[in-house]
Amino acid sequence: MSNAKISSKQKDKPKRSKSVLSNPLVWVVIGVALLVGAYLVYRQANQPVAKQASPVIVEVSGSPSLKVDQETIDFGDVPVNQMVTATFQLTNTGDQPLRFSKPPTVEVKEGC
Repeated sequence: MSNAKISSKQKDKPKRSKSVLSNPLVWVVIGVALLVGAYLVYRQANQPVAKQASPVIVEVSGSPSLKVDQETIDFGDVPVNQMVTATFQLTNTGDQPLRFSKPPTVEVKEGC
C-alpha cells in the first residue's frame, strides 16, 4: 500500500508538455517547405515572357472580318502517300466577335 501513495511533491508538480517545435521532424518539414517555396518563386521569376499577339488594326466596322495571311500555298509535285502540312494565320480584323457556324474547310486543287 505504500506504493499507492503519491508524495506531495509529485502531486503538486505540473506536467510539462513537449513543444511541437522541439520535434526534429517538424523542422525537417518546415525546411523542405521553405526550399520548395523558394524553388517555385525562382522558377516563376525565370520563365520566359509569353509572346503577346500584336495589336490588330480594325479594318471593318460593325461586323467581323476574317483575314488570312496567305491565300495559296504551292507544294509543287508531292509524291503519293507523302504528308505535307501548311500553317495559316487567321485574324479577325472586324470590331465584332468572329464565330464559325460550321467548321472551316480547305479546298485542295490539283495541277495548274
